[in-house]
Amino acid sequence: MCISKSKLLLLSNLNAMEKRTVLDSKHFQITLQRLASQLKENHQNFDNTVLIGLQPRGVHVLSRLKSILETDLGKDLECGQLDITFYRDDFRRREKPIIPSVTNIDFIIENKNVVLMDDVLFSGRTIRSGLDALLAFGRPNKVELLTFIDRRFRRDLPIQPDYTGKVVDTLINERVLVEWEDVEGEDKVVLFTQTEANG
Repeated sequence: MCISKSKLLLLSNLNAMEKRTVLDSKHFQITLQRLASQLKENHQNFDNTVLIGLQPRGVHVLSRLKSILETDLGKDLECGQLDITFYRDDFRRREKPIIPSVTNIDFIIENKNVVLMDDVLFSGRTIRSGLDALLAFGRPNKVELLTFIDRRFRRDLPIQPDYTGKVVDTLINERVLVEWEDVEGEDKVVLFTQTEANG
């Protein structure tokens, strides 16, 4: 298991905070299965539907749902990974250069139904950037948003998910992290709270 320096720094900072588990491994799996069932109900055989995960964390949502859906349907689905680095509205405001992730979409989305996936919906700015980046690959028939966690009261833009794993109401000093077994070693969702002692 390889973890980047930025990821190690994030985990180090989060260890200094109070935390509680929002979804344990069992309910994590149940949530994935429910999302897969909702997608199957709306998209049937997925003949005109593609699944796209937003880099960096949305690709984990995509990977797990892709596995469930392909097993259930007995067929391969068209899936892609989309990097939004250069479409972010804060791209030129950052002091340190941003290292882009990989975009891997080897198909045209023209007139396709697209399900855009991310792990946590917070301000909505990441999704807006994703929508802008998506148009470089064609004009879709329809775009739906699937998010594993929806922090519904922290939105800056009028963006709402079509599929939600779990709604988590948070305060300004809290953050939510979706952890994956193949990355962090366990499937779970954790809520971190900054304590007064830690600033």
